[in-house]
Amino acid sequence: MPDKAQDKVVVVTGATAGIGKAAAALFKARGAKVVCLARRTTPEFDCIPTDVTDRDAVRAAVSAVREKYGRIDILVNNAGMGISGAAEDTDDAAVRKIFELNFFGVLNVIREVVPVMRENGGGTIVNVSSVAAELAIPFQSFYSATKAAVSSLSAALRNELAPFRIKVTAVLPGDVRTDFTASREKNVTDNPAYGDRVKRSVAVMERDEKNGMSPDVIARIIVRSALSAHPPVSRVGGWKYVLLVRLAHILPARLVSYILGKMYA
Repeated sequence: MPDKAQDKVVVVTGATAGIGKAAAALFKARGAKVVCLARRTTPEFDCIPTDVTDRDAVRAAVSAVREKYGRIDILVNNAGMGISGAAEDTDDAAVRKIFELNFFGVLNVIREVVPVMRENGGGTIVNVSSVAAELAIPFQSFYSATKAAVSSLSAALRNELAPFRIKVTAVLPGDVRTDFTASREKNVTDNPAYGDRVKRSVAVMERDEKNGMSPDVIARIIVRSALSAHPPVSRVGGWKYVLLVRLAHILPARLVSYILGKMYA
């Protein structure tokens, strides 16, 4: 029996590192035709240099994929970034930057890919969100906010696009060992009113990430979700994070907030 991924045309944003690269490699290993949209390129995949925050660049890239392959079966929106620091001290430009990439970048690609999928009778969109969408992390508030927006967008689009046989699902990774940790942007100055709380919080985040799961774990979830006939609304990556999110839905919100405060604030 042929692999479900065989000859599927898969577009992955940010497939030059971390989770995106691992997912793209797994799709390719299973026989898919993988196209990477990213600012950097890699010889491992068919790459189109693309800044997903630039709507015109995205439109040109999707048009190029359509011209070459004739269709897009699967879209994985993975490109993203992180910033940390106290919300009141985070520069407006930094806040807009993370929303431009993590949310509007996702939206830009979806807006261009949906018409292609609709014309070809359907497809699957996998949006990479985060456990931080469910468990808002102190001093990483804007990252949590962007990922919560991605999760909400995914859930709404799932119903909007269902009549066109376009399936939408979100994958919410827990802590993963990738270059994301080193590339996180930090506030240049820390407000002395917070003492060393910001520094300690970021140290906890980075320790958890450096000791986190392999990106291959999330890649397998992404591929499985993309190829499923009935993907879930969302799927948490990593068994201990599945447990944490389930507990957060059961426990009183005040208690969940208290626990997160003790962990990160």
